[in-house]
Amino acid sequence: MHKTLIVTNDFPPRPGGIQAFLHNMALRLDPERLVVYASTWKRGREGTEATARFDAEQPFRVVRDRTTMLLPTPRVTARAVGLLREHGCASVWFGAAAPLGLMAPALRKAGARRIVATTHGHEAGWAQLPGSRQLLRRIGEGTDTITYLGEYTRSRIAAALTPEAAGRMVQLAPGVDEKTFHPGSGGDAIRERLGLAGRPVVVCVSRLVPRKGQDTLIRAMPAILAQVPDAVLLIVGGGPYEQELLRLAARTGVAGSVRFTGAVPWEELPAHYGAGDVFAMPCRTRRGGLDVEGLGIVYLEASATGLPVVAGDSGGAPDAVLDGETGWVVRGGSPSDCADRIVTLLKDPELRRRMGERGRAWVEERWRWDLLATQLQALL
Repeated sequence: MHKTLIVTNDFPPRPGGIQAFLHNMALRLDPERLVVYASTWKRGREGTEATARFDAEQPFRVVRDRTTMLLPTPRVTARAVGLLREHGCASVWFGAAAPLGLMAPALRKAGARRIVATTHGHEAGWAQLPGSRQLLRRIGEGTDTITYLGEYTRSRIAAALTPEAAGRMVQLAPGVDEKTFHPGSGGDAIRERLGLAGRPVVVCVSRLVPRKGQDTLIRAMPAILAQVPDAVLLIVGGGPYEQELLRLAARTGVAGSVRFTGAVPWEELPAHYGAGDVFAMPCRTRRGGLDVEGLGIVYLEASATGLPVVAGDSGGAPDAVLDGETGWVVRGGSPSDCADRIVTLLKDPELRRRMGERGRAWVEERWRWDLLATQLQALL
């Protein structure tokens, strides 16, 4: 691997799936051959201190821009070019292709020999709009490789690229730390803490935003409770949709069977997955295809924990499920479809066991971080 400059808006301690993806990949690359240029998480003393602590713990160099949002402005481009030259980097990895990949020509001119840009769900949205579609085309022309999460994102993004750039696309999906997410990760302790011991638990771990479908799960609860009266829905995570979800649970009459944990520390996430019998996140596509699930790493983390999964059909979410083997894909936004599959799983322990074991095996075969980091090293 050439010495590499990572240019990204998405890096911890800022929370999120893209951030976790980049950090996990970076940790598996040679730290002596890596420099990260990232935005500042948030202004203020708390954000500054958290960022400084995080950066000091990393085995590689992290350089923070003063802004909380990197954009391909002349100043940011000049800073990236300066870091490339200062540290003798020959490769560049854009953690999210759009819009930072527009800096590729300047970095190429400055000496970058390999430029890789990774796409997520939002680039699939960019590909649908004429103006941003042209910018995505320019990014494809300026980079050596654009990576994609799964077939859904590949097909949408490839349509916006030149045939040559589309032909250079390579799959590079997020992975799962199978040593962190595993059966026996501490779910019993979480159940005891929350007073859920002995109850069938449907767990959803995700940001609380409309696309993820926690509202669909709440609307499915009356049908679930009609057949599994002691079932409980455990909603793990925080986000701007929380108050609306709380009101919905009250209006639907299921507030007593829905538990909200709020945001939980990252190190407790494996145990919260383990507190469930079934994992469900019936995500749906919104805003005419602009708000779409890129992949849904939570399904794979749940599979690694040994849970069967119920996924929505938004975007690339089905790529994270072997339908009928590790779980099922349902229509996003359909409470009845969701309830039907969840009830089937809650009533059939043997089916849950088989699907959970198949999911765990699939993660070990296909989705381990070390396998995916090797692919990235080759690209760089």
